[in-house]
Amino acid sequence: MMPLYMQKNYFFMLFLLLVSCQSTGHQSVSSVEQKPLSPPIPKPAGDSLDFKIGQMIMIGIGEITSLSAHDALALDIQQQKVGGIVLYEKNISKVNAKANLKKLVEDFQRRAGVPLFVSIDEEGGKVHRLKAKYGFIDMPSAAYLGALDDADSTYLYTRKLAKLMAEMGINLNYAPTVDLALNKDNPVIARLERSYSDDPKIVAKHAISSIRAFHDFDIKTIIKHFPGHGSSAEDTHWGMADVTNKWKFSELMPYKEIIKSGECDAIMTAHIIHCHLDPDCLPATLSKKIITGIIRDFMEFDGVVFSDDMQMHAISKNYGLKKAIMLALKADIDVLMFANNVNPKERISASEIHQIIKDLILSDDISKEKIDISYKRIAALKRKNYLL
Repeated sequence: MMPLYMQKNYFFMLFLLLVSCQSTGHQSVSSVEQKPLSPPIPKPAGDSLDFKIGQMIMIGIGEITSLSAHDALALDIQQQKVGGIVLYEKNISKVNAKANLKKLVEDFQRRAGVPLFVSIDEEGGKVHRLKAKYGFIDMPSAAYLGALDDADSTYLYTRKLAKLMAEMGINLNYAPTVDLALNKDNPVIARLERSYSDDPKIVAKHAISSIRAFHDFDIKTIIKHFPGHGSSAEDTHWGMADVTNKWKFSELMPYKEIIKSGECDAIMTAHIIHCHLDPDCLPATLSKKIITGIIRDFMEFDGVVFSDDMQMHAISKNYGLKKAIMLALKADIDVLMFANNVNPKERISASEIHQIIKDLILSDDISKEKIDISYKRIAALKRKNYLL
């Protein structure tokens, strides 16, 4: 049943939805109390360049499970140099996990002038952060759900997870994975049971069911890893993965179907190399031919494109930090993700990333128009989450 406040404000809400959200054709019905739209949150005067750059930065928070007022990241957030944070299992307390995680998220949001994307890598199976041992829930893998091949089961399992995430204040998920399980020995996809199937139709069907479950609780999703990591034999966390002679065109099909369904919020790129798609043999994350040429032009997707972690070795060991950021932005990445899952000495602050981007603009290596375009995409996605 429609909540009472929505009954009273039905026509007002309908107007807001028509002007600010693209309809997905799927009605959201949440079993938890949903907050009414709050008044617009004040933004910096004129949406300054510094503010826009900050919205393009997604940062990992190290090992912290609670936020100190003196934390450097807290200052970066207060200075609006951060658009979102990434949570991992290491950010979950071993005791009172639910209460502490919820408080951690609330503390971050309290310091943000504009609400943050609070994101997590939550796929279920072997890539499952909110585990039952911490008082959360079990969640089966994509491989299990794909083999079961019941879209309703995928929806219901995911809905339980989405409800829990919403209760914790998490509003963005790096899932579902839409890679095809083409290489059964793939160390980062098939072996970890992260793919629904080697059949693109099955993958698309279950991914859409999963996305709709997250949408029920106003959680947006990022499908990954474009243009398809399922045929690779290497793990880009540790080095280059060249799929030039392994990749199949069918790996694009789940993306095309999800975009066509109207359910695609955002796409994450892979750090894989495909020399037929990009003769310069750049990783997809740094490739204009792949991001602009395929995602934007061929797929006709003008939403937010996120990078995979820029500190993975496929990028960090082969490109300097400044060059990698410049190439990613030129390729039309909108949000740069630095997970900081590295040695503490190799970690980077949001302020440092922010300064690199600003320097690239001041030197005319990156145009202000590019920043404006990315900011508009990010702002549109945040509006759909009622964050703006």
